[in-house]
Amino acid sequence: MIKAMAAQTKQIFNQIAKLNEIGKALSAQKDVKVLTELILINAKELLNAEGGTLYLATEEQSLKFEILINDRLGIAMGGTTGVPIPFEPLRLYNSFGQPNNNMVAAYAALHCQTINIADAYEADGFDFSGTRAFDQKTGYRSRSFLTIPMLDYDEQLIGVLQLINAKNADGGEIIAFTESAQSLAESLASQAAIALTNYRLIAEFKHLFESFIELIAKAIDDKSPHTGNHCRRVPELTMMLAEAACNSTEGIFADFNLTADDRYELKIAGMLHDCGKVTTPVHVIEKSTKLETIYDRIDLIDHRFEILYRDAEIELLKAKLQALEAGQPSQIAELEASYQTKLQAWESDRQFLHHCNIGSEFMADQQQQRVAKIAAHTWQSYLTGTSQPLITSNELENLQITKGTLTAAERQIINHHIVVTLEMLEALPYPAKLRRVPEFAGGHHERMDGKGYPKGLTRSEMSIQARIMGIADIFEALTAKDRPYKKGKTITECLQIMGRMKLDHHIDPDIFDLFVRERIYLQYAERFLDPEQIDQVDHSQIPGYGERSLSP
Repeated sequence: MIKAMAAQTKQIFNQIAKLNEIGKALSAQKDVKVLTELILINAKELLNAEGGTLYLATEEQSLKFEILINDRLGIAMGGTTGVPIPFEPLRLYNSFGQPNNNMVAAYAALHCQTINIADAYEADGFDFSGTRAFDQKTGYRSRSFLTIPMLDYDEQLIGVLQLINAKNADGGEIIAFTESAQSLAESLASQAAIALTNYRLIAEFKHLFESFIELIAKAIDDKSPHTGNHCRRVPELTMMLAEAACNSTEGIFADFNLTADDRYELKIAGMLHDCGKVTTPVHVIEKSTKLETIYDRIDLIDHRFEILYRDAEIELLKAKLQALEAGQPSQIAELEASYQTKLQAWESDRQFLHHCNIGSEFMADQQQQRVAKIAAHTWQSYLTGTSQPLITSNELENLQITKGTLTAAERQIINHHIVVTLEMLEALPYPAKLRRVPEFAGGHHERMDGKGYPKGLTRSEMSIQARIMGIADIFEALTAKDRPYKKGKTITECLQIMGRMKLDHHIDPDIFDLFVRERIYLQYAERFLDPEQIDQVDHSQIPGYGERSLSP
């Protein structure tokens, strides 16, 4: 008697210890397929059952078969097996809205009640016709069923755990599930519900967070479609380069590795790296020509030239009339020639200003001087009777921009987006695994020599992730074909520009060499670039590629 009690006590302690181990394992699992599989396998082993099914509740008020196992029949479906379960979900209500109380799993779910059936063939009140048909087809004998609802902290249904055919201690005879077995199963189901609830809460948080990020991207899209696309492409390239860094065993990457959480953190940083542009004025962020504000002011200059042409024609007609009245018709040809010469010169100037209005990589000094010379011309206002400049001082400043379409002041406005980005990101209360998002996102305009912005960080002060994002940001910007002020460059053009940036201590030399060596540029190009941008790259022609860096 004492030995039996001792053995029973030992068994109970072992079961409790096993239950604790299961709870720890479930809490640590982040993959829902593995998680559901662990729940069913451990429940089956703990209660010495031949098989079982785990259902998950759906928003359509049904129970979806998530995993199904039967050891005797050698069946394993769902979960991580990759074998699809061919059964339709169990509906909790029929088409008339009436509860499906005939199916034992549905009944347990609807009434939040454990159902313990000793023999399915003798049970009253439930429809086991499907079970009988299955048995007849397979030669199996389904007998004891233990069906337990899994509820979250709000008593909302998460799923249903169902075990079948409990075996005795010798493992041969099929018996009913005992009360103690039911109690154990209910404890396990409670732990499983907590684990599944935690998984869902994390998944819902991620979905909410990413939807909020997408909302920011949509807001940016509405004011600047190319910027919205940039915010979507940079994370893609960032993750490609990060994977290459993880796979590399050379140099600074020898000890570099990213966990799943690290990868998610970097992805989120990439998605948010330009969120501050939501505050950048449209007329700056979408400035496609040097004179563009709300509209392209080159039209105003064209109108002033029209006034010059009109006034010149009036002067010509007056001079012709005077020549005729003075009896000197021979002067008319000379007047006409002078007039045509003047028109040709002005039209040449006008076309030149149109050319200068388009942003470029470089504007020569003689071009800037010619713009200044044209700006010295005036036109006569008939309203005020005063002479007005053909080109205003602000227009002159814009037309003499040496690179791109932005003035120094407008460039500062654009640059300020990273300050706003940092302010926005640093204001968020991140969980521990996302706390480096502001650092990664806020460093993509820093330089290795400390001459970048907003903080003037040097290479040694920046994480590898932040340096990776800097290269991804630049390559995307150079190749982007949807910018209003430029065409997308070829891969070769981009790598040559970036090679010079490496030599100028602008970008990380090791990450750039990895980017080239592993042909990450091609991996990205095949997904996002037009065919005409994807040219044959000669690595030997990339400035600085493979050279030992002397950057900070």
